[in-house]
Parts: sequence; structure tokens; C-alpha cells
Amino acid sequence: MHKRILTYIALAGTSLQAMAEARFPKPDFTSGYEYPEILHGMPFEQLWNVVDIVLLIGMMCLVTWAAYKKRSRKVIYSTSIISVLYFGFFRSGCICSVGSIQNVVLALTDSTYHLPWFVALLFLVPIIFALLFGRVFCAGVCPLGAIQELVNVRNFRISRAVSSALSIIPWMYLAFTILYAATRSQFLICRFDPFIGIFRLGGDMGMIIFGIATLLLSTVVGRPFCQFLCPYGALLSVFSSLSWKKLEITNQKCINCALCSKSCPVDAIRTPQSNKNTDTKGIRRVILLAILLPFFTLAGGMLVGENSDALSRAHKDVYLYDLLIEQQNNPEFEETIEVETFHAMGRKIEDLQVQVEDIQKDFKVWSWIAGALIGFVIGFKLLKLSLKRRRRTYEILNAHCTMCGKCFNYCPQNLKKI
Repeated sequence: MHKRILTYIALAGTSLQAMAEARFPKPDFTSGYEYPEILHGMPFEQLWNVVDIVLLIGMMCLVTWAAYKKRSRKVIYSTSIISVLYFGFFRSGCICSVGSIQNVVLALTDSTYHLPWFVALLFLVPIIFALLFGRVFCAGVCPLGAIQELVNVRNFRISRAVSSALSIIPWMYLAFTILYAATRSQFLICRFDPFIGIFRLGGDMGMIIFGIATLLLSTVVGRPFCQFLCPYGALLSVFSSLSWKKLEITNQKCINCALCSKSCPVDAIRTPQSNKNTDTKGIRRVILLAILLPFFTLAGGMLVGENSDALSRAHKDVYLYDLLIEQQNNPEFEETIEVETFHAMGRKIEDLQVQVEDIQKDFKVWSWIAGALIGFVIGFKLLKLSLKRRRRTYEILNAHCTMCGKCFNYCPQNLKKI
């Protein structure tokens, strides 16, 4: 509240200054006198945006140092507390790299939308760190992941088959986020953020209940939102798998004690195994799935594309047009506030129909793209599950690892005094 009051005061001061300059213009000197340059202070919210970005980068550097140099769980855990307090409760959960996906998509598809510089950095900085060091952002910098980390007390194992199936959901969430942002319909991530009501201490009761339920689940399951719902985490998993440096549990020789694997809350540590793709059956399965991958992509695009008209009803103009058609066809139709406002503005249904047709054309294109992405991910995950690689020791799967640091404390090699 105090931030809003200060913002209003700053805006009021700026308006009064502009009015004064308009009423009392500066004299026009002919002697060659030049006015000194007046430096205006940075707007209040812009200053906070700078603080947000500096703190974001600083915390990610700290987590990187803690994970790669110190292998310290305490530092990462402390960062989670700071993230929840500052980015969560103090900044009301709106300084969010997860939600920045929508702004970036809108900027790429709508030339009239100007992407704010700090939103672009919120989107890009965690990706750059992921390409260099892995999912540093997920470790303790993201307030959504941090709040789940702080309430986690123990972890019940979910079978790998179930977790692999559930891991498709974040990609579906990402696909529909892109669809609705590109068609200027709505921002799904902002609408269904489970923790925004908790951070703001109020809001939609349904989402607050969803957030509380997610937190309760987080006490016994490691980061369920991060694993099975977060669309930005899905993106970071791709870049993290290509990272320049790969996180290791210890810089000493692994003794294959399996303690690290049991401690991982997100099942991101793979056990030693021999290469199982050398048999003829395994090789055939991999080749078959590789051949079928384009068909999975095409089938997904066609399936979602066929339902583009139904999906387009999420757009306010399409929804309004459907209400107007229903009113025409049903004399007993109870007029809604949307229909009443439309008629009060003197708008014509024919003009709205033209707009709706254009919107539905966009939906046909973007629905096909969203479906193709989902189909590709399903086919690729099946192919990836069929690939087996030889491992002599326990290894971190960088794409899944959220760099929480729990495995550091369980590894006996890290407890040795060097």
C-alpha cells in the first residue's frame, strides 16, 4: 500500500510540474543563453524494477557459487527464504519470470505491444543461466519453487512411469499459454497461478484453495508445481540439458552408496546401469519411435486444430458474439451485462462478426502450432525413454534437477575434510 501511495504522489508531482511549465513558459532569451540540463528523478516503480533485476542476478550468482563451488545446501535454502519474502510477499508475486512467457509471446505476435525492458530480462536471465549452469533459477530464486521448498518435510516416491506421464502437463500448459497469448485472448499463467493469492493475502477463493492444496502436497512431494505444472520450468529443462557446465554431486570419487538418489525430491539422479540399447529389440524400438516422431507432431496439430473454434470462445469478442447469436435465436434469452453494453454502445453485430472471423483464423493457426508442440513432446519423451546410456556412477539429470542441494548433504564424500 505504501508503494502505491508514493507512486501516486510522484505522478501527481510530475503532472503539477507539467501544468506549471505550460502556464508559465520559460523566457526566450536572444543573448545566446542556454538553460542548464534538468535531470529528472527515476520514477518510483522503475526504481523498483532495477532493484528486482539486480537482486535476481545477484541471487542467481549466489546460488551458482553455492552449488558449484561450496556445494552448500544452507546457502541455497537461505536464498529461498529471501525469494519468498521479497519476490513473493513484498512484491506480491508479480515479479515473475514464469509469467513473462506471455509478454514475450505477445510482443513477438503483436507489433503494437511494447515489451518492457525488465520483463525481457526476467525472461532471458534465467535462460542464460540455464545454458551456462543449469536450472539455477529453480534452486531458490523463483518464489514459486522456493515456497514449495520451504514447506517440504519428506518425500513419497512417485513411480517413474507416472512422473514421466505427468511431465507432459507443463508442455501442454506452455502450448496453451502460447496459444491464448498469441491470439490476445487471456494470460493463462496469471489467471491460474496457485500462489498469487497466498502472496497477496487475498484474491479469488478458488485459486487460494488451489494454492493451499499445492502447498499441502508440497510437504510430502518434492515441488509438485515445478515438476508437473510449471511451463517456464519446461523451457528451462531444455536449456539446462544443453548447459555448458554440468552439476555434480561431489568433486570426489563417487562410491555408489545411493544416498544421494534417495535424497533427491524430484527424482533427478540416475543410477548406474549398463547400455541396454545393444539388443536388437531395443534398437528397433528407437528407430521406430524416431520415424514416428513427425507423425506424433502432425497428429497433435490436427487434433487441437480441429477444435480451434471451441478454443476461440475463450476470447471475449467470440464469447460476446455467441451471446448475441443466442439472443437472436432465443426470445427468452436473459440479457447479460456484456450484451447490454454492446447494444448501449450502438455497435453492429455484422462488424463484430468480421472481427470474430479474423480471430478464429488466428486460432486455427495457433491451435495447430500448440497441438504440434504437444504431439512432438509426447513422441520425443517416448523416444527418450527408450534410449539407454551406460553410467558407471550416480549422475544428475540436468534437465530435471532443480538444484535444491539436498544431495550435497547426503553424500559422504562431501563430508570429508579436504
